Amino acid sequence: MTTEQGTTQSGQPKRPGLTKGVCSEFTILANIKPGQAEAMRAAIAAVSSEENEPASRAALQEIGTLHDARHVIFDSDTRYLFASVFDGSWDTYIDDFAKTAIGANLDRIFSNAEGFPGIKDPTVKDWVAAHQASALGFATSYPDLTVQQIWKDQRANQAFQEVLDTSEFRAALDNPANAALLATPAFQKLLDQAQG
Repeated sequence: MTTEQGTTQSGQPKRPGLTKGVCSEFTILANIKPGQAEAMRAAIAAVSSEENEPASRAALQEIGTLHDARHVIFDSDTRYLFASVFDGSWDTYIDDFAKTAIGANLDRIFSNAEGFPGIKDPTVKDWVAAHQASALGFATSYPDLTVQQIWKDQRANQAFQEVLDTSEFRAALDNPANAALLATPAFQKLLDQAQG
């Protein structure tokens, strides 16, 4: 499996970040405006709160490409790190934030970073690219699965687990007419996977 520097989408400039399969890493390092670390910390806490969770979850589902994200304040409250893993193109990733509640959340946080123009500002991609650092190494446990595929797999697994819990399924397992199917390695593997 190879690691590539940010891929170039048609008509888009080359962007920072390493890619493994369909997943790309994304890391921003920015200076916090003097005296704004507590405001940034409060903004991160607010957007990460249980109260904000439903809106954030809905926005993440709408975007459908963000695997994970984290916010870190470091260097004695003078620097900020935002790191994430996403699917698809870098430009689409940035554009998608401006279209949802996530954009407002990022504005709330990043407004405490020096020079941040706002998520909907036409120069935001330039600011992001200037503050993005490519990782020296990047690993993911599922490089060939997009967020959408993972969600689909979760839904299929949940439905399958519900079938396994029915009395009809247990009766089918006990039915001699199904013995040949049940004895196949593929069916046994399916049952083994379902158990854990």
